[in-house]
Amino acid sequence: MSRWKVVQRYVLVLAAMSAAPAGAAVPIKILGFDDMSCRAWSASKDDADLRALYVAWVRGVLTGHNYANQSQQVSTLSTGTVEQHVQRYCVEKPLGQFSDAAFRLSDQFSGRNSPITK
Repeated sequence: MSRWKVVQRYVLVLAAMSAAPAGAAVPIKILGFDDMSCRAWSASKDDADLRALYVAWVRGVLTGHNYANQSQQVSTLSTGTVEQHVQRYCVEKPLGQFSDAAFRLSDQFSGRNSPITK
């Protein structure tokens, strides 16, 4: 399966996942790569194809956010902006997950500036 097809599958899964009822008090099930660590993100620096997949995954998270929260959509972001944000997050939190960087990007650029709470 081509990498593009894999990215498309992740985007569709994320969009479906984001459509779940907002009142559900269950932890977010992240459907992503086997290794979502900032260490994996940093290691992808020299692998343009893998880095592009990671960035596409983050953009899919943002698209899922927009689908589920149409009144607080993330503004249009360039690939470079997404990459810089995740890179900065992972430098600040090297033991973190780059999925968390995607969620913080959603918080920041949707105008909410804080995590979604019930």
